Amino acid sequence: MVKKSKTLTIQVRELAERIDLLEATIEKKTKPKTRYDNSKDGNHFCCLPKVPERQFEEAVSPTRERLIRLIDKKWVNGTKLRYYIFKEGQFSGPASNVNLVKDGFKVWEDVGIGLSFEEVNDISEAELRIGFLQDGFSWSYVGRDNIDIPGQFERTMNFGWDLTLDPRGVDTPVHEIGHALGFPHEHQNPNSGIVWDEEAVYEYFGGPPNNWLPEDTYNNVLRKLPRSAVDGSDWDPNSVMHYGFGPGLIISPPEYAEGITPELGLSATDTLEVKHFYPPIPSAQYPELIPFGFKMLSLEPAQQSNYSVQPNATRTYTIQTFGSSDTVIVLFEEVDGELRFLAGDDDSGSSLNSKIEQRLYPDRKYVLRIRLYSQYSSGDTGVMMW
Repeated sequence: MVKKSKTLTIQVRELAERIDLLEATIEKKTKPKTRYDNSKDGNHFCCLPKVPERQFEEAVSPTRERLIRLIDKKWVNGTKLRYYIFKEGQFSGPASNVNLVKDGFKVWEDVGIGLSFEEVNDISEAELRIGFLQDGFSWSYVGRDNIDIPGQFERTMNFGWDLTLDPRGVDTPVHEIGHALGFPHEHQNPNSGIVWDEEAVYEYFGGPPNNWLPEDTYNNVLRKLPRSAVDGSDWDPNSVMHYGFGPGLIISPPEYAEGITPELGLSATDTLEVKHFYPPIPSAQYPELIPFGFKMLSLEPAQQSNYSVQPNATRTYTIQTFGSSDTVIVLFEEVDGELRFLAGDDDSGSSLNSKIEQRLYPDRKYVLRIRLYSQYSSGDTGVMMW
């Protein structure tokens, strides 16, 4: 009798649990969701152009791939990025918007980094080509992807709405310039732990004023970046590279269910990250790289060495790295007191070594910059010119 009573109690409890679960399911399906109505605030968002993801050969180890992905879109430190702003035609913009973009470059430069920026009037000299086509889409290519865009008169960055009406002010151009420096969207950091209400996200970004296609929403919001691309860095919800989100889009962490509003300006983490990849370069004289002089490279991943190149005759020279390493090397020539890109090579992900063959002149000044991705085998790594 006791055994039968216990069995009945268990059955009643299980039935009650099933009823509770059924009621919760019905309530979830019938209860109206709280959605963030984009039409009320008219927020526009950056929509990055999609580029093919880099593929690696099987021989490239996961560790080596991780280091390459972390660095491969970053510029060699010490580069002067020249930008051209379209002044006529459909890509031109009002002076008020142009000035905000120039202010955006100054925000990054004022951090005190190894990169510098200069506006040029000759589009052929520019790494970045900036337009203001008012089509509702603002975007930039990421880092060194900018120099791979064919067509001299193709934009590499665009501002698709009146920046003077954007409540984020200069932060919108600062965000796009951050992409041009090689930084991705922070809300796609896989360490964020964000769980999205995907249906609500697609609905939100598919509506006005963004009117994104589903693949745009996936690529710019829902897709998690490879962990290799962020190298384990902590999630920074206040980063200038982070979107602001209203309520109803994020399921967890629960404290962000009502939305995320990044603080204006560069965050402390933004500043640390940009200085990590682009630290200030001392003005001291660089060591010389002379013909048949071998220089050892004692670098950690993402670190860089700089050399003054001194040719002894007018002829074609070869500059090459040696060892089992992934490097990018860039040769600059000093012209009117400024360094101008002359040649470069990137051997990352291959079994080759970085190599430049260039005609040099003894009465001119040159600088070689070498950045290490990884050293994937034992042995010395160095550089030589002959």
